[in-house]
Amino acid sequence: MIDILTELNSQQQRATTYGDGPLLILAGAGSGKTRALTYRAAYLILEKHIPAENILLLTFTNKAAGEMKERIQRLIASHLSPFTFHLPYAGTFHSFCAKVLRADGDLLGISHNFVIYDEADQADAIRGVIKKLDLSIKEYKPQSVLNTISGAKNELLSELEYPQYARGIWQKNVAQIYLEYQRFLRQNQAVDFDDLIFKVIDLFKKFPEVLGKYQNKYRYLLVDEYQDTNHAQYVLTKLLASRYRNLTVVGDCSQSIYGWRGANFRNLINLKSDFPALKIINLEQNYRSTKTILDVAYSVICHNTTHPILKLWTKNEEGEKIYLYEASSEINEAEFIVNQISRHLDQYRLSDFAILYRTNAQSRVLEEFFLQSGIPYVLVGGTRFYQRKEVKDVLAYLRLIANPKDTVSHVRIEKLGKARLEKFLNWQERNLSKNKRLLTLDLFDELLKATNYLELYDPKDEEDLARLENINELRSVANEFPDLNDFLENVSLVEQESLPDKPATNGDKKEAVTLMTLHAAKGLEFPIVFIVGMEEGLFPHSRSLLNQSELEEERRLCYVGITRAKKKLFLTYARRRLYFGQHSANEVSRFIQDIPEDLIKIANEF
Repeated sequence: MIDILTELNSQQQRATTYGDGPLLILAGAGSGKTRALTYRAAYLILEKHIPAENILLLTFTNKAAGEMKERIQRLIASHLSPFTFHLPYAGTFHSFCAKVLRADGDLLGISHNFVIYDEADQADAIRGVIKKLDLSIKEYKPQSVLNTISGAKNELLSELEYPQYARGIWQKNVAQIYLEYQRFLRQNQAVDFDDLIFKVIDLFKKFPEVLGKYQNKYRYLLVDEYQDTNHAQYVLTKLLASRYRNLTVVGDCSQSIYGWRGANFRNLINLKSDFPALKIINLEQNYRSTKTILDVAYSVICHNTTHPILKLWTKNEEGEKIYLYEASSEINEAEFIVNQISRHLDQYRLSDFAILYRTNAQSRVLEEFFLQSGIPYVLVGGTRFYQRKEVKDVLAYLRLIANPKDTVSHVRIEKLGKARLEKFLNWQERNLSKNKRLLTLDLFDELLKATNYLELYDPKDEEDLARLENINELRSVANEFPDLNDFLENVSLVEQESLPDKPATNGDKKEAVTLMTLHAAKGLEFPIVFIVGMEEGLFPHSRSLLNQSELEEERRLCYVGITRAKKKLFLTYARRRLYFGQHSANEVSRFIQDIPEDLIKIANEF
């Protein structure tokens, strides 16, 4: 282990080699938090001789889980024979819980072959329930109802418990929708994403012997990005770790920016009361940014009072002052950014630049100027792959093969035409027993042929050609998962992880400037960052101005944006802006006013 530990700084070494018991690693932006977590897992295997199968790593995306596995494999491969070592389980909360329910969910009456409904499936199901209850779709919008039900599940309120908390006629009717929605899911042998964690907690509480099985199997629990956990995820980790108390969590309150979807940074703070022996180790050395950028970030975040704040330091250079530009309008703001990028292209690549904004609507003017200037850009957002119509159509066919009781998929196929539906059902009936033995790829090809689905698109039409390419890409995924249930579960889990939208580059990896919301930027870094629209009412957002808790989250969001920058940071605001169809003149953002003048350089127009 000595050669591995030399790659870590002293605090990372303390976190890696800490003994048994609960451990909280408060890791600032760019401080190597994933390194600390993966090295700790390797240390447990190599030095403490803990079997890999007794270690569980939980995070929020499959990508992060994959990176953890790769890092751990590299660390232990040089010390153990590749024929003898195993890797610990690393996955998302949802994928782990799906695994538990597949194995033991039958105790709750959940079929081993349950289907996981994604957001669109849920919306279709909710619409059906609203119609059944003779309620107005306009008044009870499916997404609003789903958000309310999701919030209830994340607070571990079942459909039987929620009515006692419902206030007013709207919530009371939602309580009735919740009850019917859960009945609908049971009838269709389906669960939604919130159910995955909710049902596992229910399983563990009702059947202590099942909880004991998983506690004994996973005696060491390591959790990443703990500030992003909601109440249900907190309870899940608490249950799993309650017997052996070998819980290691990594997080940073200052980077908690998903409160609107249930994330609660206070979970980091509450650990001390649930685990009194908790050891806290701070990682404050930053490897990413210049000293000036870190000082700017601290000057903004230090005004928050409800959570611990780390004072980051670095051995990196002092760096340039940050640049502040006052634009006359959103047009002038976009023009300034395009000109600045053009001026820096002799030293930097296009992919070195990121433009961050508070709301997606701000991208429109920026896009127009990039198009006019001929500078390639990638816009994070748009329609996600698994939400594209043609992809969802094919998935509906495959889901109905896996689960003939899935009425949501049946209704979707029916909308494609009754004749096409009849062809599919006839084919399914003729080939049912045989198809159960077919690989996903064979099922994929045969159902497209049987339904003549591809005839809906003309390959000579550019838009239709793009749709056919999407179907071919889905076929590539089918080739990776021979078992149909594995394929469908992977699709559902990947789709859930894409909410909110995560950054992605075009498949051809062309050099391009990145445009994205501040929320989407978390976890990324760029040599040069522009944060635009630094005005009161825009950033911080107008919705947060009268709520201290929401205002602190806006400040954390600004902190996250600032700490994405490695070398240079530009902050821009406009004296007058056309936004949502109205001209407005807002004051400069309070976040800019928090920054000491000696750290700022006023930028010239060109």
